[in-house]
Amino acid sequence: MPKLTVEGTGTFDIKEGTKLVLALEDNGVHILHRCGGKARCTTCRVEVIAGDFCEATNDEKQAITEKGIEDHLRLSCQMRVHKDITVRPILTVESSGLDAGPRPAE
Repeated sequence: MPKLTVEGTGTFDIKEGTKLVLALEDNGVHILHRCGGKARCTTCRVEVIAGDFCEATNDEKQAITEKGIEDHLRLSCQMRVHKDITVRPILTVESSGLDAGPRPAE
């Protein structure tokens, strides 16, 4: 079972193949996902500190290019956890004052 470490929060066992955004949400990290996990809003950005650097999806690549997002950031709604990973969420409910948005689909 992969381990998800969230900088400043803790380490959690995650079912392999779980979307990163859902793994964060289900473990008390209130990351934003304003578009509901459709790679449109890019509010679910994370910095991957260590671990599983899975290939970006075409939707993710397009969103990152269109929004001018820094190369070292990824969209948690487009990533699935297959191996141990350490991340730092960029935008949370607490840091932004915004509602998280609709829960992304599995």
